[in-house]
Amino acid sequence: MSEAAPALGSLTDRVSFQRRETTGEDEGGHAVFFVPVTSLWARVRALSARQVNDADARGMAVSHIVVVRYRTDVKAGDRFGYRGRWLSVVSASDLNGRRGWLSCACVETGVVG
Repeated sequence: MSEAAPALGSLTDRVSFQRRETTGEDEGGHAVFFVPVTSLWARVRALSARQVNDADARGMAVSHIVVVRYRTDVKAGDRFGYRGRWLSVVSASDLNGRRGWLSCACVETGVVG
C-alpha cells in the first residue's frame, strides 16, 4: 500500500515506543520483555480486521499503519502502545525515500469470546 506523506499537523495520536529485548534464563531458555524508549506523535490508521483461530482459541488480528517522524531504531518485533492496546511492528520503511517519515506496518492481536 502506497502511503502519502502526512500533512503538517496530522500526527495527532500519542504513542509509546517500546523496544523488544531478550535475556537468558537460568533454566536455559530466554525471556522476552519490552523496554520503554520514548513517547512519540504519530498518525495511527486501522486497515483491516479478521478473525483467527489459534490453539483452540478464537482471536482477532487488526492491521494498522503507524506513521512517525523518521527514526533508524524501529524494527520488526518492537511495539507501539496506543490507547491501551499494543501494536506490534511487522515492518518499518522510509515513507517517501527522503528520511522524513517512517511508515510502520503493525498488527494488534487478541483473544475474543
